[in-house]
Amino acid sequence: MSEIRTRFAPSPTGYMHIGGMRTALFNWLWARHTGGKFILRIDDTDRQRNIDEALRPILAAFRWLDLTWDEGPEIGGPHGPYFQSQRGEIYRQSADRLRADKKAYRDFETPAEVQQQREAADKEKRPFISSRKSLELSDAEVERLVAEGRPHVIRFKVPRDTKIALDDIVRGHVEWDASLIADPVIMRGDGTPLYNFATVVDDAAMEITHVIRAEEHLSNTPPQILMHQALGHALPVFAHIPFVTAPGTTKKLSKREIKKYRENPKFRKMFEDADRVFPQIGLGNSETLNPVMVEYYEKIGFLPHAVFNSLARLGWSLDDRTEFMSRETIVENFTLDRIVKNPAGLDPDKLYSFQTHWMGELPLEQKVALVFPYLTQAGLVAQSSDAAEREYVARVVQTIGERLKVSSDILEARDFFVADDALEYDEATLKKRMTPEGTPERLRRFRDRLASVEPFESGPIEEAFRAFVDSEKIKPADLIHAVRVAVTGKSTGPGLFECLALLGHERSLNRIDRALIRLGT
Repeated sequence: MSEIRTRFAPSPTGYMHIGGMRTALFNWLWARHTGGKFILRIDDTDRQRNIDEALRPILAAFRWLDLTWDEGPEIGGPHGPYFQSQRGEIYRQSADRLRADKKAYRDFETPAEVQQQREAADKEKRPFISSRKSLELSDAEVERLVAEGRPHVIRFKVPRDTKIALDDIVRGHVEWDASLIADPVIMRGDGTPLYNFATVVDDAAMEITHVIRAEEHLSNTPPQILMHQALGHALPVFAHIPFVTAPGTTKKLSKREIKKYRENPKFRKMFEDADRVFPQIGLGNSETLNPVMVEYYEKIGFLPHAVFNSLARLGWSLDDRTEFMSRETIVENFTLDRIVKNPAGLDPDKLYSFQTHWMGELPLEQKVALVFPYLTQAGLVAQSSDAAEREYVARVVQTIGERLKVSSDILEARDFFVADDALEYDEATLKKRMTPEGTPERLRRFRDRLASVEPFESGPIEEAFRAFVDSEKIKPADLIHAVRVAVTGKSTGPGLFECLALLGHERSLNRIDRALIRLGT
């Protein structure tokens, strides 16, 4: 068996789509599973873009997930160049071959004439088929029109007396009637190629053995197969995988629909997290960085392997029960025949479950390293923090425990890092928890009891609290919420006694005093 060669060919759009990343991952996995090569090719035929800037987040996404490419941008390879904008002469030569073999022709019909023919076909409820009027021109007439600069395109001449058959690894056996296919344009009037043609030329030139792509490209396959055959290429193996859908829908996940996703119950938290976290670390908000983009997951603090594991399970499975898999296990077991046909829904809940699992596998020191950049970017700790401050961060991480699902969740614990006089209170929570009759006086008495606790650790603090509520003949809930709001500004969070121990003796008392002053008592 010859070497397996797969490819992914993104357009430099300025971001890497999470669904496109899943397609790239499947190509990468098949290459790595078989010991083959993964090629990254850039479809940059839109010359209006700033390619370097638009390509940056795409390459960054591949690096973040550690999807190394064997040939492509920055590293080159024996089949370059790997930018379509640099392969113009290769496309022109292939187009010339097809014209010389009478398998392609110059079409001088105007766009308006073609559109009129399309509308007539629609009106008559029949497939639009190219008129091929330009084929009635003699060679001399064609040369004259070209010399005059007459606008035209080059069309591939579809052999209308044939059937096209494909045994797709995922979709199964598929057939098309070529007599119902219009002659596709392969070269524009300015000499640039169209997608279907460039893809065929590049896949053959780069010796791609397996074309693994989203099922929406299945309709592109018939003309591509015909072009491969016309150029004498060996056909690659095709595998059209299910596209990634938005949560709870059957529609493809799309950046164009991003405003609708904000109202999606499953997606809402992700947008809210972006709007809460990104301004604190200088990244704007969910208008510019959102869950459709791979960069969102990196910046919000997902682990690369959690996203890797989650994307691998979107449309592929090892068996009917295994969810959490190491990178090595996925590579070792990935096969194309286990890809399902049905659309694969991006489920934020499952994404978080993968994240929670793999975050839980990390040692404390690694979690500290992950959260530290968020604290420094938010100005909560200094970049040149000493050992004592790092030890304090480690204690915070231990205290919040499983509440640290993604690395940026550390910012929810900002009340442990701000100065006592900078602690912010939610006014509604303050009023609800600390103004009921008798609560301020009771809080003051507990503050005095707390002042004598030694050592100031969670165990002794809890003992003092239990003894106090017993002496006051009250329920723990009658006081515990007021204490929590006084020292953290919030009504929920990690265990209260652990929070008090983390803040320490002096800061805990200072914060209770400040809350009592705020209440005017």
